[in-house]
Amino acid sequence: MGDKPRLPPGQRQVNPWPVLDLGIRPEIPLDQWTLRVDGAVDTPLSWDWEQFMSLPQTRLTTDMHCVTTWSRYDNDWDGVRCRDLLALVQPQLSARFVLLSSADGYTTNLPLDYFMAEDSLLVHHWQGEPLTAIHGGPVRALVPQLYLWKSAKWLTKITLLNDDQAGYWEQRGYHMLGDPWREQRFS
Repeated sequence: MGDKPRLPPGQRQVNPWPVLDLGIRPEIPLDQWTLRVDGAVDTPLSWDWEQFMSLPQTRLTTDMHCVTTWSRYDNDWDGVRCRDLLALVQPQLSARFVLLSSADGYTTNLPLDYFMAEDSLLVHHWQGEPLTAIHGGPVRALVPQLYLWKSAKWLTKITLLNDDQAGYWEQRGYHMLGDPWREQRFS
């Protein structure tokens, strides 16, 4: 984070992790879960649970910040780095954005550079335990440099785009980027 304070402006630290969603909490059995990556890539691919778990795994500790003004420190995550996954599909030079799609119909957009950051993960464990369905398990995105609505729960599809495309909350007035340190909550 460099010179940034740990707690972004307008945030308060909380514990435990609050649960927010659209009112639909899919329970996805591991033997039915798949993840597809397509769009502006040279090699569209999909993985089932076993294939996903065979990819290189990473453990990181990050903070997370919700647009509803709460932040939670020191979250331990296990997952696959987004940049490692995207290296397999070979993003086209024209790709600039990512659209994340979830099993509940939710979508969110973000710049490709943020998705490929060193600390951006596709997580399946939190605090050493499998990620529960209420927090987006079996797999959710984690992009800790942005507000948590950009870290889609119940992730099933990643589409690389040449041009930005508003997701669920962005269509309803939320900011297209969502940087907590710049308080980019709304457009």
